[in-house]
Amino acid sequence: MEVSQKREREKKVVSLMIKLYCNKQHHTKGELCEDCKQLEEYARLRSEKCPFMETKTFCSNCKVHCYKPDMREKIREVMRFSGPRMILYHPVMAIRHVIESKKEKKRLEQEER
Repeated sequence: MEVSQKREREKKVVSLMIKLYCNKQHHTKGELCEDCKQLEEYARLRSEKCPFMETKTFCSNCKVHCYKPDMREKIREVMRFSGPRMILYHPVMAIRHVIESKKEKKRLEQEER
């Protein structure tokens, strides 16, 4: 998979997770609240500038965390909430993410040996 495709997939997954979080936690209807808009934009920028995109599947698997501490905590909160719910709202994407994450972890383990 090309780096540009990985970046787009990463941005799409994160965007959907933030929307799910915002809709359920902040009771928005289709639009993001200001805090979630800022988080989504920040996550998109981080993904665009990531120098490790070629060697990772998703930010959640990255060993280098480039988010500012406050944004890192916000995105972790979103991931903890939305991750388990993705299977209900976006099952194909959720299953693909799990499979690709496991492949990536296995590949990294083999490289470390």
